[in-house]
Amino acid sequence: MYRVLLMGLCLWATATLTEAKPPRRKGGQQAKHGKDARDEPEYDDMPFLPERTSQCLVNGISLFEGAVWSPEPCKVCQCRAGVVSCRAVPCPRAAVQNDHQSGGQRAKKLPPVSENTVEAPPKKKEKEKSPLRPAGKSKKPSGRTVTDSLPPREETAVTPVRVVEKPVAPPKRKPEASLRVAVAGGSLPMAWALEDDDDDDDNDSSMMRPAGRLVDLPTRRPVPIPTARPVVPLTRRPGALPPPRQPEALPTGRPVVRFNGRPTIPHAQRNSYMESLPAGCLLSDSLIACGSTGMGHLPIIKDTGVRTLYLADNKISKIPARALAGLPNLEWLDLSKNKLGDFSFSPGLFQNLTRLRRLNLDGNNLTKVPALPSSLMELKINDNKLMGLTPNTFKGLFKLLTLELEDNHFHDGNVSPLTFRPLRKLIYLRLDDNKFRAIPSGLPTSLQELHLSDNRIEVVQAGVLNKTINLRVLNLSHNKLREDRIAPRAWIHLAKLDTLDLSHNKLVHVPSFLPVALRQLTLHHNHIERIPGYVFAHMQPGLDSLHLSYNRLREDGVDEVSFLGLHRSLTELLLDHNRLGSVPRGMLQLKALQQLRLNNNFISYVPLNAICDTRVTEDSPLMSVHLENNLIDRRLIPPTAFSCIKSYHSVVLRPQNYEDIYE
Repeated sequence: MYRVLLMGLCLWATATLTEAKPPRRKGGQQAKHGKDARDEPEYDDMPFLPERTSQCLVNGISLFEGAVWSPEPCKVCQCRAGVVSCRAVPCPRAAVQNDHQSGGQRAKKLPPVSENTVEAPPKKKEKEKSPLRPAGKSKKPSGRTVTDSLPPREETAVTPVRVVEKPVAPPKRKPEASLRVAVAGGSLPMAWALEDDDDDDDNDSSMMRPAGRLVDLPTRRPVPIPTARPVVPLTRRPGALPPPRQPEALPTGRPVVRFNGRPTIPHAQRNSYMESLPAGCLLSDSLIACGSTGMGHLPIIKDTGVRTLYLADNKISKIPARALAGLPNLEWLDLSKNKLGDFSFSPGLFQNLTRLRRLNLDGNNLTKVPALPSSLMELKINDNKLMGLTPNTFKGLFKLLTLELEDNHFHDGNVSPLTFRPLRKLIYLRLDDNKFRAIPSGLPTSLQELHLSDNRIEVVQAGVLNKTINLRVLNLSHNKLREDRIAPRAWIHLAKLDTLDLSHNKLVHVPSFLPVALRQLTLHHNHIERIPGYVFAHMQPGLDSLHLSYNRLREDGVDEVSFLGLHRSLTELLLDHNRLGSVPRGMLQLKALQQLRLNNNFISYVPLNAICDTRVTEDSPLMSVHLENNLIDRRLIPPTAFSCIKSYHSVVLRPQNYEDIYE
């Protein structure tokens, strides 16, 4: 910026002196180079001529006589008779010493400048001092430089000096506005700032404006000065986090573990109503979690704000009668993986928990279901030793939606047909890993999911599912089902059943009379040898997924009409790990098929028009075709066998059983 100012001043001085009329030399003086004064004009006062020697060399630049420039803020220099003469000029109010140049020392506050100034030409060859900067002060203030000392174009190169008439005292401020910040090494109130209408440092016209004057700003909205760096800590901003508090401790003196950055003691009064909890418990305003802490008994807790009590994986064997009386708003209680038995619960233990929604008693030693509150919506008693279910077991639980009784000792003789009658809103029932030989009767009409895997079911009787008209998912995997033990009308009337899992059974054929609305049929790991024709023809809209992996299917066990009814719906067909010697017939009719698995069979050849119909030009929707681990000679595959598939990377042919995968 100073270099631009310097060049501008030089050009201005040159133009000014060129327009001036050169004066005549006084009589009696000798002309330069020995010539007589009467022979040529006198040019002593024309320093701009190239042959003149009264030039000043500044930073490698030749400046003519009378040139004026500002090498640094608050300082103006002029070339006089080949000698550089510099003097100080008034600085704007914002010019204070920079922190980095002054070593962190604060600059002193300058007195205000009066609007009235008096221009006084300085004496020649005398270095003037600025009336605004006493001797001994820093000479390199930082900030924006505003030069008020440039001479007019028509006048001589004399710098006007701003003279202070009377210091202006700052107005009195309220005590709350006394916060000060360090600005470039000095302290200035945040309620004061410099008034400046133009921030463009490259605009030459801004350099001719008067120095900025101090204005009083509202204290409720302080305006920080640029380059300010706070030294005194300011008050906390709105929305900022408060400083961390001292760690709190449990009544036992142990430090409390924080949960999600919040103090583990949610209420100040909790210490007076809570017994000592073991170290490692997590507490918040609505949660107490003491899982896997080795707790041997349930402590007495009285806190109306707690909604979740997690005590899983401990050694609790006894729950006092009044242990939960102080938690009237409890909604979720997890006591899984403890040592609770039939005598661990007092008769009125859950009487006060009128808002309890979820109860988990998995992994205990219960042989019967304890008395439960009517507010329950989810009950889990998996992995226990329950010996039976009576009509009164779930009495009053008319709000229950989810019931899980997996891995107990239930069988057809100890579960009453009236057990599930009170559960009028039950949606999800899990009875896996028990000893049922048939589907339990008396299931509620509201049921949507029924899980009976890992039992001993051999028969599906007619009418057993007549009332479950809302059933959507039925899992009968890992049982002993045969297709001839499934009643023809066992489930065909279930208009909403879309998922049926019959995997890991003893089926030889694909069962007939499947539900009409079925979308996913899982039959892997059976003994299926045949897909009867028209077995899917009655379905609307048809299966979306058919899993027949790990069976005993041969090529003669699949007819052209075996997939009738699935031509427009089937997208996934899994026939891997069977005994197929060729690509099954009917693949061309599956117009929506996207995934086909034929790997791990005995297929030796892929004939033309087996997977792709070369007589049509449209592409197939197939995205994945697996033919690896067969007996296919890839060199004998017709070039157009997979022409309908968009990407050849979708066809997997390696390795074959006779090939080394690394060759």
